[in-house]
Order: sequence, then structure tokens, then C-alpha cells
Amino acid sequence: MEKKDKEKKQILLRLSSSLWQDIAQWSEDEFRSINGQIEYLLTECVKEHKKGKM
Repeated sequence: MEKKDKEKKQILLRLSSSLWQDIAQWSEDEFRSINGQIEYLLTECVKEHKKGKM
């Protein structure tokens, strides 16, 4: 991991109650924290986006 990847940025994220509940359940199913699940999902989406651009 590069140094810049180790640095974490904080953001305020507003989600609907239903989306929060869905992500909470999904994160529990995959043994991640909710924050970890959101970070994982965003990382996967960015990887897919980059694949489509190449």
C-alpha cells in the first residue's frame, strides 16, 4: 500500500433509513463494520469504473 492509501479522510454521508438498514444487514452478513462495508463497496465500484474506461 502506498502512503496515500493509508491516509483516511472523513466525510459526512447522509443515507435514508432503509438504505442504512440494508447496508447494516449486508455488513453483518460479511463480518464487516458498516463503515468498512461502505468503503469496500465504494472501492469495488471505483475498480469497475476504471476497468470500463481502459
